[in-house]
Amino acid sequence: MRASLEEERQALRAQLAKLGFGEDGGLDYDQNFADSSQVTAERGEAEALATTLQDTLSDVEHALAKFEAGQYGTCEDCGQPISPARLEAKPAARFCINCASKR
Repeated sequence: MRASLEEERQALRAQLAKLGFGEDGGLDYDQNFADSSQVTAERGEAEALATTLQDTLSDVEHALAKFEAGQYGTCEDCGQPISPARLEAKPAARFCINCASKR
């Protein structure tokens, strides 16, 4: 699972870099490009996608930190083990299926 999470982290970082997600946490745009409604719409879409990717990256990094702490696979709500099938489907899962369904 750890290797899978590390691969996902690399893929997410690559996607963010491809979008132009800068070191400062924002998207980098060409200052010389004319600001038209199409460009504005494309920026909005890119920013929404970058936000989703950043949220997913945060979840993956949280799961990797749980590995380091020896807490990976434990539900953050009830403290019970998260089923292997759930972790296989969603390696960054924070909650067991019962607690996730309550949310």
